Amino acid sequence: MLPTIAQALAAVRFDAVDVRVLLRHACGVDDAYLIAHADDKLSAEHSAAFAALVARRAAGEPVAYIVGTREFFSLEFKVTPAVLIPRPETELLVEFALESIDVERACSVLDLGTGSGCIAISIAKNCPGAKVVAIEQSAAALAIARENAALHATVNLELIASDWYSALGGRRFDVIVANPPYVAAGDPHLSEGDLPAEPVAALVAGDDGLDCIRAIVQAAPRYLNPDGWLAIEHGYDQAERCRELLRAAGFHEVFSREDLAGIERISGGQWRAS
Repeated sequence: MLPTIAQALAAVRFDAVDVRVLLRHACGVDDAYLIAHADDKLSAEHSAAFAALVARRAAGEPVAYIVGTREFFSLEFKVTPAVLIPRPETELLVEFALESIDVERACSVLDLGTGSGCIAISIAKNCPGAKVVAIEQSAAALAIARENAALHATVNLELIASDWYSALGGRRFDVIVANPPYVAAGDPHLSEGDLPAEPVAALVAGDDGLDCIRAIVQAAPRYLNPDGWLAIEHGYDQAERCRELLRAAGFHEVFSREDLAGIERISGGQWRAS
């Protein structure tokens, strides 16, 4: 006997939001349809498709990889196991960049390690006057970023294959943002949630998780315009150490910002030419 939409949703003991995403995907409908047709029976085709998706989730596959998309900063992005899954806390980097940009004049923004391109594309779409450059070392990730840039017709974005700053030459920027790898090797969190399915190279950064952050902070002054800003996402317990790195590199107005959970999630500072 085929279940109704409401029964199908209630029968699966996953996170309720995840279950709705999977059922929407299986049926090719939106949330409004699920609500309006809660008492309708699923077709055999949709019921089988939903069961298959639920089985994949039960086996540990992240919902974002199953459906192939994830929303970020009110935009939909393609995601695959080649890239990190965009997370709400990372939107802090976009918000900071948009606050730091002077919309009355031409400006430049660099996104280091762009992955799916969600940060760079969100900045570019919300500030059409900005010239946004996004770099990525992984060829597979860069291909996904290019697809997302095309999907959103992001004309003010340049995507470059680069190991951090190595391909940038003498270019300088008004704002640099980065969501680099920042998990310590052997951290138990790597075996939790969606992390086991995500690319290790985009997560792990040395014994203390700060290898990439150190490299980004130390080199940033060579790529910032006078009074330019750097902001980096980091781990839940790394804010103080990131502030120390920024001050040691000569940054001023060093800060950290909390995410919605009250965790210091990004840190940064301003570069002033001497």
